[in-house]
Amino acid sequence: MSCITVGNEKLGSVTLPSDAHGHSGSMSVKTMNQHPLRYLVYATLLAAVATPNTVRAQAAAAAPISGVIGKLQSFTGNSLDVMTSSGAVHLGVKQPLTTYKQIPSDLSHVTAASYIGVASVDQPNGTKLAKQIFIFPAELSGAAEGSVLTDPPGATTHSRMTNGSVSSPSESHSRMTNGTVQKGSGTTLVVRYQEGSQTISVPPGVTVTEVAPQKVTLGAGDTVYAATQKLPDGKLVTDKIFVFVPAASH
Repeated sequence: MSCITVGNEKLGSVTLPSDAHGHSGSMSVKTMNQHPLRYLVYATLLAAVATPNTVRAQAAAAAPISGVIGKLQSFTGNSLDVMTSSGAVHLGVKQPLTTYKQIPSDLSHVTAASYIGVASVDQPNGTKLAKQIFIFPAELSGAAEGSVLTDPPGATTHSRMTNGSVSSPSESHSRMTNGTVQKGSGTTLVVRYQEGSQTISVPPGVTVTEVAPQKVTLGAGDTVYAATQKLPDGKLVTDKIFVFVPAASH
């Protein structure tokens, strides 16, 4: 069973690194309410290697990395414009540019060294049930790190995204958690991030994808996460862009 634990949850929004205008990338409640599963994934992108004994006790959370997330407005090869929840952000492209997309994977690839993103739903008994799992490559460890409830107040479903490091591999409340994962017994995972951890149950057949370097044709309307670097002149550049797609709703 895989479970994820996250502390200090924030209701209704997730804060990302500041954009070029100094705005934090908080997701709006209205946007998340329109397409719950789609923006569960969106929030995720908005995530320590330990020995088996150390893992069981506590895994170190991956340090967050800077990035922007949103809808791609344009891409020229030399630059791109991304519409975030705080407004448009212009990024230069630093070569060589690496693009990423999801490829099918499974839970056997989630290890104590993994950095993952998990979309989950709270169950009536208080447990959290995974709906989708992303396995990030080492160079994107720390992307959108943290855990946040993504449903608006008063919603009948509570969705969460959690990005973090693995410490060990009804009315519903969904969450996305990004962080370091700790595998528990059976089908549970413990995902640890800077502010805490989440324990999440993983049902049979849950969608698991690996975020892998792949040639991607970027187009307007794509939902992207771009890892960013700030140049001495204050301009933002990226050499890593991930185009992501949520699991199909059932």
